Amino acid sequence: MDITAINDMFANIRENTDWDLNGDLVWGYFFVNTTPEPLHGLAKVLEGQGYIVVEVFEPELEADEAPYHVLHVERIEVHNEASLDQRNHELQAVAEANGVEDYDGMDVGPVEFAHDPANP
Repeated sequence: MDITAINDMFANIRENTDWDLNGDLVWGYFFVNTTPEPLHGLAKVLEGQGYIVVEVFEPELEADEAPYHVLHVERIEVHNEASLDQRNHELQAVAEANGVEDYDGMDVGPVEFAHDPANP
């Protein structure tokens, strides 16, 4: 996601939600690989950096799609457009350094939607 798309995302959030973009939100980050093993390794690395591992899963696909696996992690934090752009670059580099094929972007929501690690 480039900075223009990030700017658009923030504008959309400001226009269509009552979320406080100056406060904590739950940010979900996604990584994709054809096999799950590198994702499990990356999950351990990210846990050490304060991320909560939500899951590694294989999404349901159309018959003509090649199978792949997804790592979903979360962290409650505050971002603005520049800091999210920086985070995306950092996560892409961490993915590459750990043999994961792709950092696939993020989603965001209110803190009450955060994954509870004590209740998987």
